[in-house]
Amino acid sequence: MCNICLIEGVKAHMLSRRSLFSGAAVTAAAGLAAGALSARPALAQASGRVVDLTHAYDSDFPTFDGQPGILYETDKDFEPDGYHLFKLTIFEHTGTHIDAPLHFSQGGTSVDALPVENLIAPLCVVDISDRAAEDPNAMVEPADIEAWISAHGAIPEGACIAMHSGWSARIGDPSWRNLPDGTMAFPGFSRAATDLLAEAGAGSIGVDTMSLDPGNSADFAVHYAWLPSGRFGIEGLANLDQLPASGATIFIGAPKHRGGTGGPARVMALV
Repeated sequence: MCNICLIEGVKAHMLSRRSLFSGAAVTAAAGLAAGALSARPALAQASGRVVDLTHAYDSDFPTFDGQPGILYETDKDFEPDGYHLFKLTIFEHTGTHIDAPLHFSQGGTSVDALPVENLIAPLCVVDISDRAAEDPNAMVEPADIEAWISAHGAIPEGACIAMHSGWSARIGDPSWRNLPDGTMAFPGFSRAATDLLAEAGAGSIGVDTMSLDPGNSADFAVHYAWLPSGRFGIEGLANLDQLPASGATIFIGAPKHRGGTGGPARVMALV
């Protein structure tokens, strides 16, 4: 999620929350390191099937502010140079990408500094696709998390909790981003749900939409609570419908540009 019109609001908000979350981020970092360890049982039982959770994207891929998220410029062509090479201009928060803590917090962890053990984790898929088909701004609520736990057991320490809303099938259609009247609309997490996940020891959250918050969010409450706590998010996931609710392991190929607030990522799951 990225919108230049929000910059001033972001600055003001993150300064007011700095002291509140400084201690929480330290606590979170200590707990989240269990992600890769928690994934080991699932890895041992995996069938070997790999599911690509990443959309291929180009300058037509929808973005939060409506501007192209990636631009190509030919630097070398096979004729006469003997090889191909593009110069790319990329905005961090486009395509399937990571939101690092720094994206919505002053002094938060940058994407290159995310502990690598947090980039392999048990994957829990919460399916709200039926509700999202009726309500384009549907949210993952605490009741959805409680229902998942009731059906599948406790959330593993450091797990990634992914929202499956069915939105991935809308890529290429304007409804992935907007209602017919142009109003932004897509599912996301509720703040109450992510607070519950933080208490449960989850390490990251993911969505198959453009933003961790629903499209009609006016305050980006999830971004302002989840990211400053030292956790990260993944936006624009693909193919969550091909995964079980529990038992898969996610591999998050985070970019490593120094000081980055996030960036396009290659994300896969092993089932």
